Amino acid sequence: MRPTGPLTTRRIAAFWAPLAATWLMMSVEGPFLAAVIARLGEPKYNLAAYGVAFSFAMLIESPIIMMMTAAVALVTGRQAFHALRLFGYALNLVITVVMVVLLIPPVFRFVTESLIGLPREVASLTHGAVLILLPWPAAIGYRRFYQGVLVRANLTRRVAYGTVVRVLAVAATATVLYSFATLRGAFVGAASLSCGVVAEAVASRIMARRAIRHVLAQPDRPGAAPLTTRAIARFYAPLAVTSLLTLGVNPLVTFFLGRSRAALDSLAVIPVVTALVFAFRSGGIAYQEVGIALLGDDRQGFVALKRFAWMLALALSGALGVVAATPLAAGWFHTVSGLSPELTRFALPPFRMLALMPALETLLSFQRSQLVHARRTATITWATVVEVATIVAVLTVGIAGLDLVGATAAAVALLLGRAAANLFLLGRVPRHAA
Repeated sequence: MRPTGPLTTRRIAAFWAPLAATWLMMSVEGPFLAAVIARLGEPKYNLAAYGVAFSFAMLIESPIIMMMTAAVALVTGRQAFHALRLFGYALNLVITVVMVVLLIPPVFRFVTESLIGLPREVASLTHGAVLILLPWPAAIGYRRFYQGVLVRANLTRRVAYGTVVRVLAVAATATVLYSFATLRGAFVGAASLSCGVVAEAVASRIMARRAIRHVLAQPDRPGAAPLTTRAIARFYAPLAVTSLLTLGVNPLVTFFLGRSRAALDSLAVIPVVTALVFAFRSGGIAYQEVGIALLGDDRQGFVALKRFAWMLALALSGALGVVAATPLAAGWFHTVSGLSPELTRFALPPFRMLALMPALETLLSFQRSQLVHARRTATITWATVVEVATIVAVLTVGIAGLDLVGATAAAVALLLGRAAANLFLLGRVPRHAA
């Protein structure tokens, strides 16, 4: 079921396109839900609360997000399938318990009001939204495992079909709640996301039946050691830490924004700005699993994958640059996302600063794919440490030292942090085909 034959640009594109479509469809959720929330009551408070709640949910799910990468790399037969699935279920339970602990009112008030400095009304809205998002982390972990099985089986289109189910469920839930319910905007956004990921998890499991049967029929490699929990943990721990640090950037940025100049405006527009940038980054994010799956045991696909990565990076950042430099950006933020003219003007400078992010994202995915294939996952973690440290340093200088507007400081920090990670990895990934 794995692809065979010469690795051409056309074959890479055919393998990549469904995964890119998956990430692109997920990127639609943010702008769509922001537009719905912006059209309900008290949009500034609800957009801010939804953005903070989403950051918390992403942070808590972060240890499980790399389960797709692990499944692509490790699920080679029956024993490996069962071992990694059990590991994933245990991790799902742990992160759900963590989210329950966060929701305990005294804990939540300490984190949101004392640490982050949110206004009490925003903190109250955020608590309700996080409670509604409680199914999110486990559902993400469940479907990421089965999506990895699908990718390894060269069934990437089914990954995209599952995301179609998710997007439709999100849209249907948001539309019904917007039209017939009296929920606050932040609660509408959270409920829509929860329904969407649960629907996608169920769909992914159903569509993976054929791939699962194929994996379970595969004998373990002769002489190969069984995939033990210790071996999985040794491989997966750096990936989990990497994801935790990466997704931890969102609440970290929220913490600094809460103490910046124009704090409430920055908290309101940053989720909208980053959601649109994410749409252009999505194709680059999808490239990590492509590189792992198609590189080959002897790394014979290296040259073709590297060439495709450069073409993809230029195309994605070029497209974002066109949007950022034309009235399309203002039209999106005001007409589509529903931001007021004041917030639209506020959102444009940080958005334009992030035009290079899609290219840097594609490069990072290519670099990470080489390291995962070589089982050097710890190097990925160190690159992420460099990225987060850079972001913290830039935010500290920009907000505490230079008193920059929060959204502007955040955009500069995110861009320089990602560039620092790319530079760190340049000399540390395998450079040539075997």
